Amino acid sequence: QVQLVESGGGLVQAGGSLRLSCAASGRTFSSYAMGWFRQAPGKEREFVAAISWTGGSTYYAGSVKGRFTISRDNTKNTVYLQMNSLKSEDTAVYYCAAPPRGVIAAMQMHPQDMDYWGKGTLVTVSS
Repeated sequence: QVQLVESGGGLVQAGGSLRLSCAASGRTFSSYAMGWFRQAPGKEREFVAAISWTGGSTYYAGSVKGRFTISRDNTKNTVYLQMNSLKSEDTAVYYCAAPPRGVIAAMQMHPQDMDYWGKGTLVTVSS
C-alpha cells in the first residue's frame, strides 16, 4: 500500500508560481517512478509530469514543458512540482500518483495505469 498526500495548492495570479508537494508513505519510495496529473472542471484527468526512481530523468506534457519542473527528495519521501508562468488554463485539481511496482522510468503515464492516488490539491490561476 502507498499513501500519497498533496499540498501547496492555492490561488495565484497568472504569471505567478506555486510549488506542490506530495508526501508518500508505505512502499519504499525510492524504488519507483512518480507522476503528477491534473483534472480541470469538466475535463478528463491528464498527465502533467513524471520523474524516474532516482530523479535523474523527467518527462513532461507539452503544455507544461519549460514552465513546470518535477523533482523528488528520496530522503524525505516527497515529490515536488514547481509551477512557473502559470496560466488560467492550468487551473485544476493536481494529483500525484504512483505506478505499479517495477515502473522506474520517467515516461508518459496514463491515469488508468497508476496504482495509487492522492486526494489532490486545487490550483486556481486568476487572469
